[in-house]
Amino acid sequence: MTTIRIEPITATGFAPFGEVLSPRAVPDRIINQGRCERHHALATVQRGGGEAIISIFRSEPVSLPYDCGLLERHPLGSQAFMPLGPDAWLSVVAPDEGGKPGTPRAFLVPSGTGVNLRAGVWHGVLTPLDRAADFLVVDREGDGANLEERRIPPVTITA
Repeated sequence: MTTIRIEPITATGFAPFGEVLSPRAVPDRIINQGRCERHHALATVQRGGGEAIISIFRSEPVSLPYDCGLLERHPLGSQAFMPLGPDAWLSVVAPDEGGKPGTPRAFLVPSGTGVNLRAGVWHGVLTPLDRAADFLVVDREGDGANLEERRIPPVTITA
């Protein structure tokens, strides 16, 4: 069994898989009579001919060490996850290697930060740590097969 360590998430480290969703150091503009910072267009929704939809996913927690044995991808559209609670969570991703998942990586995503996975990026299921969590999800709805799942030899994820 392969073991991987959790990496802190950075925009550069996560770039092969998508964008990190967190406010910039300086907002793009101030709106609402000076009361609101707008951090504009942090990511792009890839829709592959479908519609962008907004959902809430509620996920059961995992504990470390965590054995990841399933990856999935959405070839026709991106998928963004923004936690609605105060806790850190894991984003497990893997590069594509000839239509199959490559070696997974696990990123620790701090509270208040989300990710936008590009279309076709292999990823694990939602992985809140220690307690259930809700996530605001923006993804694609429409015609076409937009879900591929692959069982993989379990990878143990540790801190």
